[in-house]
Amino acid sequence: MKTKAKDLGINLVESFSEFKEFKNIDRATMMRVLEDVFRNILKKKYGNDANFDIIINTETGDIEMYHLRLIVEEGEVEDPNLQITITEALTLEPDYSVGEDCIQQVFLDDFGRRAILNARQALMSRIIELEKDELYKKYKDKRGEIITAEVYNVWKREIMVLDDEGNELVLPKEQLIPRDIYKKGDAIRAVIHDVNMDKGSPKIILSRTSPEFLERLFELEVPEILDGLITIKKIVREPGERAKVAVESYDDRIDPVGACVGVKGARIHGIVRELRNENIDVINYTTNTNLYIQRALQPAAIARIDINDTKGTADVHLESDQVSLAIGRGGQNIKLASKLTGYQIEVYRLANQHLDEDDVDLDEFLDEIDEWIIEEFKKIGLDSAKAVIKTPLEDLMRRTELEEETIIEVQKILRTEFED
Repeated sequence: MKTKAKDLGINLVESFSEFKEFKNIDRATMMRVLEDVFRNILKKKYGNDANFDIIINTETGDIEMYHLRLIVEEGEVEDPNLQITITEALTLEPDYSVGEDCIQQVFLDDFGRRAILNARQALMSRIIELEKDELYKKYKDKRGEIITAEVYNVWKREIMVLDDEGNELVLPKEQLIPRDIYKKGDAIRAVIHDVNMDKGSPKIILSRTSPEFLERLFELEVPEILDGLITIKKIVREPGERAKVAVESYDDRIDPVGACVGVKGARIHGIVRELRNENIDVINYTTNTNLYIQRALQPAAIARIDINDTKGTADVHLESDQVSLAIGRGGQNIKLASKLTGYQIEVYRLANQHLDEDDVDLDEFLDEIDEWIIEEFKKIGLDSAKAVIKTPLEDLMRRTELEEETIIEVQKILRTEFED
């Protein structure tokens, strides 16, 4: 049994050699945990650990424990944990005398098999919990930072990646750009989006769709932003499709838009590639609401803007050939412009404009489309067949009182005119 207990003691020391390699735990913390574990062993065996010294060698994994007691005459021992008789002390060291301190080494195998097994289990539990806490603290302070990691596993709803220390991070499918395709072993860049505890374990969530990711990419590519010469006021995105970035410079000598785009687009091209060819509009920020909305709706040319600050709306009037530019494909341009400026923007086609020679006035369809339906389109500045056809279904549903089926049927009727 003695040999087996000794072997267990060696195993416990070897386990420390493994644990001390944990990536998120510093040496001082590791020593404190180990000392706590061994002091608990001492308390269970001796009832008190006050007169014990524990020495841990963090390089070799050697653990030494010493029991300190005062040497007294025979029959004068009141507490065996604090005192030792001269007779017993002399068996340890022949030069001891009464009144001196006796130092006796305590060995792991003296505690017995069960105590050592419990110690090992306690050590493993403490280290694992400590590792979780340290990982949480490490990433909690890094929210919003960009990280490059390696794809470890690809699942249906998320991707597991490993950082440079082997920590497991999660990139949910909804935080991926639609055209993102990754396989095991690929390098991936993302921003640390959220850090929380899930059932006692830290969960680090990454994102490639958040505005913060685009902001960090600009900081990497544009030194003036990192130096504070240019400020990003706001970013709005349709990930993988389009983004609008409002920038401002407090130095009149610096063109913030030009600096962000770079010579021949050199700076922004790298960002666009990272975002799977996402179109990025960089505009000058201004406190002039009218001008800000005009810039946000580029490349459309605005004829007039009616702003209602109380309702937070802006009615934008444009020439007929500018309406589709203002709205954008699938309504992206107007949607992002609204988010960027904070105003609900409505686009209206200027009335009584000369129609394209190939276009047809909506009133020409009164025999096929109810008048009240045509009036709904006219209310939002759409008084020609092409204007209704070119406007996205989603935008028409939002801006009129018409049902989806009605709009689809109307557009079908109008398209037939041009097919004929």
